[in-house]
Amino acid sequence: MENVSIVNSFFLIFSGAAILASVVLYTRQPIIVAYIALGALIGPFGLHYVTDAHLLSEIAEIGIIFLLFLLGLDMQPSSLMHMLKKATVVAIASSFIFAATGFAVGQLFGYSFTESLIIGCAMMFSSTIIGIKLLPTTVLHHRHTGELVVGLLLLQDLVAIIVLLILGGSGPEAATEDSNGIVSFIKTMLTLPILIFVVFFVVKHVIFKLIMLFDRFHEYIFLLAIGWCLGIAELAHYVGLSSEIGAFIAGISIATSPISQYIAEHLKPLRDFFLVLFFFSLGASFNLGLLGDVILPSLLLAGLIIIIKPVVFRLLLKTTKEPDDIAWEVGFRLGQISEFSLLIAYLATSSVLIGVEASHLIQATAILTFILNSYIVIFRFPNPIAISDKLRRD
Repeated sequence: MENVSIVNSFFLIFSGAAILASVVLYTRQPIIVAYIALGALIGPFGLHYVTDAHLLSEIAEIGIIFLLFLLGLDMQPSSLMHMLKKATVVAIASSFIFAATGFAVGQLFGYSFTESLIIGCAMMFSSTIIGIKLLPTTVLHHRHTGELVVGLLLLQDLVAIIVLLILGGSGPEAATEDSNGIVSFIKTMLTLPILIFVVFFVVKHVIFKLIMLFDRFHEYIFLLAIGWCLGIAELAHYVGLSSEIGAFIAGISIATSPISQYIAEHLKPLRDFFLVLFFFSLGASFNLGLLGDVILPSLLLAGLIIIIKPVVFRLLLKTTKEPDDIAWEVGFRLGQISEFSLLIAYLATSSVLIGVEASHLIQATAILTFILNSYIVIFRFPNPIAISDKLRRD
């Protein structure tokens, strides 16, 4: 931070979030709105009280990692594999439709062919954070709807990794170290099954034995879970995959353990702490000075995405014999773009493939779809932060 301690920044973020969240809940609005609005208000493009949004964004990524780890703890491997097979065609077909929508809007507003193409790619994915955060963790994860949402999100994450590799790998430095995107992609896809094998082997022969030996020491189990989650996330990042996929693999690898639900319950507060930082950093990273340049295309694109995604998912899921109500619910829960879209915008800008305005179009669309879609889900479907007691499900 520039002349501001991390303690002071945390004070401003969490005290401010508590105040704004009180107002938001009193007016019966989604609490996520409070975190994003606070970031825009006191961040580097607002009142400048918190100036290093990039550092907070890196810290907030831990929340995403814990979110995927906890998701993995709630999934049985056999059930997940069955759902992934069923959702593959839906995920791939829908990605092409969403990409075409983003490309068309980019061309309509005069962006270059390359910029329109990248805008289209950014529209292909739905938010893992929003999608999972608004799923009841003790109800839907063990039901068909939750499995469909999770399966589609995981397949979209794999597609996102391919796009990121084409743009230059997992970061701007990777583009200078390895200019051959095809070779990088092949290496990464080969490492995925190897990583899965290694993780399950270590769990069977090491982690489970440690849990059985020391399960009465709750502090040790807590530390072991955090170390396992972050360790596999970092290993996945090192071999070219995303940290989020690594964390999910780490979680699902110990989902069959009797102690998995104990771990999940005790990690939830830690996850929520870091997710507040994620949504704050999302609002803080947006340059309000460029809002006038992108407001019209971002409003149109966000509106199209929120309308088209539920319809497309509903139609595609109906072809797989899914009931109409489940197909609609899955579509609405995935009716936003993704945090991967923000990473695509960052990488494309740093590689000079798109300009600052195109990058902010993607960012503005992400923020708008996050907020608007949250309203739809929170007021219509069961979720942990619903305003209505009838819809609130933990």
